[in-house]
Amino acid sequence: MSLFRKIFGLKSENKDEELKSNDRGKYMPEIKLPIDERFTINFKANGGKFLYCEDLNEIFQNLQSIINENGWQEKNVLIIDNQLESKFQNSNLKITNRISDSSFFLTTCENLIANDGSLLISSRQIFEKKLPELPFNFIVFATTSQIVESIGEGLRGIKSNNRKKIPTNITTIKHFKSGDEKDFLSYGSSAKNLYLLLLEDL
Repeated sequence: MSLFRKIFGLKSENKDEELKSNDRGKYMPEIKLPIDERFTINFKANGGKFLYCEDLNEIFQNLQSIINENGWQEKNVLIIDNQLESKFQNSNLKITNRISDSSFFLTTCENLIANDGSLLISSRQIFEKKLPELPFNFIVFATTSQIVESIGEGLRGIKSNNRKKIPTNITTIKHFKSGDEKDFLSYGSSAKNLYLLLLEDL
């Protein structure tokens, strides 16, 4: 940028002309944001609600805030995972294993995908249920170590971590907005009102 432009703030006659001193060269590699930052940006762009937690106490506090905010104190929560149920046993949740009786679903996921802000899930979280069968409201408990670059990396992780029995029903949740806000690329997918409780474990 011209020194005079810097001092006097003069504008170019050509409005389309943009001169930036910090512009990178055409062939310079792009600066990549850290993987957790990219996931957060893309996840929020998809309409997800994100709560970062430093310890389990914060997880429990934020879970209670979500329940209070939505008026779910007297509503049933669907929990399929027995380990997750025992982790949240002191949270005064009204737990059910029947989808028809539940107002929201508390679950884990396989991975958090940085490059598109989606969540990778499998039969370990949802058994053989299809996403549209599950409650519209999701609360997902995950850790920062579950963030991976791409779906391919997540699938490789599932395969290597479950050599004896690879989970089935592997899918992604990417759309966290109501149906009228989705575009044609999301056709056929099931939008969810989704909160992510992300625990720092790295």
